[in-house]
Amino acid sequence: MITAIVFVQADVARIPEVAEQIAALDGVSEVYSVTGEIDLVALVRVRTHEAIAEVVADRLNKVDGVLNTETHIAFRTFSTHDLEAAFALGAED
Repeated sequence: MITAIVFVQADVARIPEVAEQIAALDGVSEVYSVTGEIDLVALVRVRTHEAIAEVVADRLNKVDGVLNTETHIAFRTFSTHDLEAAFALGAED
């Protein structure tokens, strides 16, 4: 699995809508609203480098309200988290 971290600058008035549209794209696992010079961070998890191009260049960049992106490819994973298990802590069966 290849992970790409995509920094997204978005139209400030449309950040929530842009984030939701990006999160709905196949290949996007998570989207975070962040502080600083960028507005959103999207995690893209796919099987091939070509798929990164499909997700980022062909779809994410074309979401209305996306102004600019910067993509970083992860070389290695040094920690893993089971997000489903983390969110389930304290939940009753």
